[in-house]
Amino acid sequence: MSLAYLVCLLAASGALVLLDSRFRLVFWRDARRAAVVLVVALAFFLAWDAVGIVAGVFARGRSPFMTGIELAPELPLEEPVFLAFLCYLTLILLFGGRAVLDRVTARRREPSELVGHDGRRR
Repeated sequence: MSLAYLVCLLAASGALVLLDSRFRLVFWRDARRAAVVLVVALAFFLAWDAVGIVAGVFARGRSPFMTGIELAPELPLEEPVFLAFLCYLTLILLFGGRAVLDRVTARRREPSELVGHDGRRR
C-alpha cells in the first residue's frame, strides 16, 4: 500500500487553496456558491464514473503508487480526490482567466494614464 498518489493530489490541492486565498478567486470570493458548484460537479463525475464502471468501460488501474483502498468495486479512494482537484482547478482557471481579462480590459479603457490633470496628453 502506497500513499504517494494520494499525497500528491492533496499537496496539489493545497497549492490550489493557497492560490485561491491569495487572489480570492473561488472559495475566498463566495464560499457557499463555490462549495455548491464543487459538490454538484463532484456528484456528476462520480455518477459518470459509476455508469462507466457498471457498463464495463472504466476499470480500476493497478499502480504501486495508489493506496489500494476501494470505495466501491473499481472505484479507488483517490478517484473522488482527483475529481475534486480537477473541478477546483477548473474553477480557479475560469475565474483566474476572467480576472486577468478584466484587468487587461480595464487598462485599455482607462485614459487617465494618458491625460494629465489639466486635460493635456502626456
